[in-house]
Amino acid sequence: MAKIVEAVEAVKLVRSGDVVMIGGFGNVGNPKRLIDLLADTDIHDLTVIANDLGTPNVGLGRWVRNRMLKKAIGTYFTYNTEAAELYFDGKLNLEMMPQGTFAESIRAGGCGIGGFYTKVGAGTELTAHCETKVIDGEAYVLAYPLKADVALLHARKADAMGNLVYEKTARNFNPLMATAAALTIVEVDEIVETGMLSPEEIVTPYIYVDVLVTQNRGAVK
Repeated sequence: MAKIVEAVEAVKLVRSGDVVMIGGFGNVGNPKRLIDLLADTDIHDLTVIANDLGTPNVGLGRWVRNRMLKKAIGTYFTYNTEAAELYFDGKLNLEMMPQGTFAESIRAGGCGIGGFYTKVGAGTELTAHCETKVIDGEAYVLAYPLKADVALLHARKADAMGNLVYEKTARNFNPLMATAAALTIVEVDEIVETGMLSPEEIVTPYIYVDVLVTQNRGAVK
């Protein structure tokens, strides 16, 4: 069963040097409150696995401006010009991946797959560092799993055990990341009593969720 805590307590579970997965795509599905609270701490040397790094000084962009990151792994960083500037100055390591490969690498990390071969990006500069293999006459590149110390996610609703319901496209990377981290912290809009969620609407089962943080001071309805 997940613990229900205040956001200020939840962020204390993140430590300098951690590998942190952040759910969401742009502004959809991000744990905005947790991101902003962490931006006000002195945590540093984080490796962030996230689709993007927000925009300058907004969302994860605050982490970039505060120089909290040593590396980011994601699918595009063009919305944050400050991240690009730090990269070209040699002050931030950015690793870009095709979006499907990114998602599948997280899924592999969550279910114990040691790696997989994909045709996406084969023969391009993006995968020049990857091991390649010819399968049925076509080139494939080897992608390794992605795992994290902590996942910071957002869900629309949870029950008191930690079963999660997402809203529309907020299901993007959140369900995958919940399985691929040693500690999963989820910011939710509402917590209901156990048994009030239909099994058909639950996407992430409670076994993957360690900590719940509510917008309304943790009250269970």
